[in-house]
Amino acid sequence: MIRFAAVAAVSALLSACAATGSTGAPPLTSTSRYVLQVEPGVDRIALAVHADGLSTTQQAALADLAVRFAQARADIIRIETPTGDDPVAHQVAWNTRDALIARGVPAERLRVVSYEAPAARAPILAGFETVQAFIPNCAAAQSVMRSSFSNQPSSAFGCAVTANLAAQIANPRDIVAPADLAPSDMGRRGKVFDTYRGGVKTSAPQEPLIDGEISKAVD
Repeated sequence: MIRFAAVAAVSALLSACAATGSTGAPPLTSTSRYVLQVEPGVDRIALAVHADGLSTTQQAALADLAVRFAQARADIIRIETPTGDDPVAHQVAWNTRDALIARGVPAERLRVVSYEAPAARAPILAGFETVQAFIPNCAAAQSVMRSSFSNQPSSAFGCAVTANLAAQIANPRDIVAPADLAPSDMGRRGKVFDTYRGGVKTSAPQEPLIDGEISKAVD
């Protein structure tokens, strides 16, 4: 009976230690628990319908929308007009399309569609889908940290680095796929190769020394 009680006590102690150090299924590697991810969003403006067309404020709002669309590298801008037979609302929708084309948005990247609205002269909606970098909640991950005897990384390992990167990325679409590179200058490349084959240095000349310094700041 004494031996059985001792074995039971040791088993209970080991079970308690395992429960204390358990943090769920360990990641495949120490850096794979947190990765950069994106979540969908939308950038949309609402334009009131005026019988005399787009106002100056609405024109400025559309100009800003066109700039954000180009910076976000989105696919299309949806121009949504309320369902119904209101000719003024339909005309404002097409005026919105023309205004965006005038501000550099290609016509093939504009879609005019309808949406269910409570009134035939409801606002015209113009916008595009966006992606946002997902920033993990590292404070919540830190709160569940416990003592561990398994020599495994904590559940918060890598969270701060991932959160900092997600907050600093200028365009979250770069997380999904990198931006297209501009075509290389084949003429310049051929010129450098011809110079190299001719035995001439292809490097830029060194900056001349000024007062013993390599460069001098402009006052």
